[in-house]
Amino acid sequence: MTQSAAPQTSAPIGVFDSGLGGLTVLRAIRERLPAEGTVYLGDTARVPYGPKAAETIRRYAIEATDFLLDSGVKAIVVACNTATARALPEVEARAGVPVLGVVEPGGRAAATASREGRIGVIGTRGTISSRAYNAVIHSHRPDAVVLEQACPLFVPLVEEGWTEDEVTRLTAERYLAPLLEQGIDTLVLACTHYPLLKPLLARVVGDDVALIDSAESTAASLERLLLSESLSNTSGLSTPARYYVTDEAARFDLLARRLLGEEVDHLEVVSVDSTG
Repeated sequence: MTQSAAPQTSAPIGVFDSGLGGLTVLRAIRERLPAEGTVYLGDTARVPYGPKAAETIRRYAIEATDFLLDSGVKAIVVACNTATARALPEVEARAGVPVLGVVEPGGRAAATASREGRIGVIGTRGTISSRAYNAVIHSHRPDAVVLEQACPLFVPLVEEGWTEDEVTRLTAERYLAPLLEQGIDTLVLACTHYPLLKPLLARVVGDDVALIDSAESTAASLERLLLSESLSNTSGLSTPARYYVTDEAARFDLLARRLLGEEVDHLEVVSVDSTG
């Protein structure tokens, strides 16, 4: 097991996801906490996590955690809904540093935003079958009606860059039709890839349905967590942003620069697979 020394306030924040979707969370963190350094790991060789067995997802999450700990991070954000839903307790037990997932912030935001308490949740099969969002939403709003829909095709469509394609629109209409027919007023984008589809999804659901993604809520929760743990960087020093992927660096670099609006200076392909 990777052992971590007591974290320093100038140490970076670690963020991991199954691919590029977690960059939406990373962007929100960097906008809210510009003094903090970051280390991002995208497990692009094994994306998507959603269809995989729970035990496999837990192993992937532990491997990502070990990599980030070896990179000297002071806190870890699990910027993957499936990994949060399936493996957050294991990551917390492993890490020895503060850990934050994306389900609690997103579910709390949806419970607060919904007008009538009719909340739709879309995510990967792994996230939806875990019913993690259902539990969080009901913990904040017991009377809510939560309607869930797995959308397994969205992640590969986003990874392919088809965020405004006609195929993606037709797919979204088919996935969302049952939720819209049941009168949802709020839709949780329970996968960090899905905010990249937000303009298209907004057109499909219409103006009367609020779209909730966990990126901004997670960044706000992280700020509070760092303050409570006395880990906010007040030194004026931080490490430069670092990016690691497990496959296909060129495409990730292009999409990351487009998403973040800045150059990706440190990008490296690494292996985190403990079985290999």
